[in-house]
Amino acid sequence: QVQLVDSGGGLVQPGGSLRLSCAASISILNFNVMGWYRQAPGKQRELVATITKGGNTNYADSAKGRFTISRDNAKNTVSLQMNSLKPEDTAVYYCNARSILFDSWGQGTQVTVSP
Repeated sequence: QVQLVDSGGGLVQPGGSLRLSCAASISILNFNVMGWYRQAPGKQRELVATITKGGNTNYADSAKGRFTISRDNAKNTVSLQMNSLKPEDTAVYYCNARSILFDSWGQGTQVTVSP
């Protein structure tokens, strides 16, 4: 069973920054794609950013230019650097890891952007 542990959320003012981290219980080289999703109250879970095993990245339009996803294969972690945060970024953020064998989710970490 793969475990993903999300961390790094918190309360931040608009314009501030946060760095989310996802730690996997196995080598992240086992996964073809890892990513971050978010779910705001009353809304569906949506893609924020993904990164492939080869390092190719993809971002939601709302994240482009503000968020950066990265991976550290040695530490088995995937991070999401979030800058210029807006109130509409408030949500629970979830890490996801996928391969032919796995489709695993972290427990989520709350991000609240408020004055």
